[in-house]
Amino acid sequence: MQRILLIDDDAQLGSPLAIYFQRFELELVHALKPSEGLAQLGAGGFDAAILDVMLPEMDGFELCRTIRKHGDLPIVMLTARGEVMDRVVGLELGADDYLPKPFEPRELVARLQTVLRRRRGPGQGAAVGSLEFDGLTIDAARRSVLRQGLAVELTGTEFDLLHLLAREPGKVFSRDDILNQLRGHEAELYTRAVDIVVSRLRKKLEPLDCIKTLRNAGYSLALRRAAP
Repeated sequence: MQRILLIDDDAQLGSPLAIYFQRFELELVHALKPSEGLAQLGAGGFDAAILDVMLPEMDGFELCRTIRKHGDLPIVMLTARGEVMDRVVGLELGADDYLPKPFEPRELVARLQTVLRRRRGPGQGAAVGSLEFDGLTIDAARRSVLRQGLAVELTGTEFDLLHLLAREPGKVFSRDDILNQLRGHEAELYTRAVDIVVSRLRKKLEPLDCIKTLRNAGYSLALRRAAP
């Protein structure tokens, strides 16, 4: 059973949500404060985290930033009233997905299942094995990336985007193409999210110039295949 940490100061939320999660073989642990949640994450054993934006001690954005400093644990953020700015900030800080409050528990489970599926490995029909480019190696089976021989730590969403582009280098993927292929559930098309993830990915892959932008068209991988 996969373990999920919920960090939310609503004391009434955790218990009924934990009961609901059990239907899907998910164990939910509830922390009311960021300090408590960080201590539990430090002890290990969690497969994903759900962060509320409005928290005592520090807000969910700062908490997301803190978690990202220590690893690539999948993160779903519960954003205030579904405001676009909350989503943008959360994604810029490295969250894998977002869900506006109030939410339906089934949709939260669907979002979690999507990010957890990304973590387990390539989806059905995806290329498995290593993709070799000049200065870049992408191992789909291990979900790892080497940039000029050095490991690069990517979030699940960042890896999936890079892997999608790398499977067909040179092909231009529109923002809608990318959203449709990366999301495992129905959701509104939020094209700004793609730009945010691409921006983060580019910074992590520097000094390589990996991703080409084609105005009004989309993105493509701009690297050459490594010589055999």
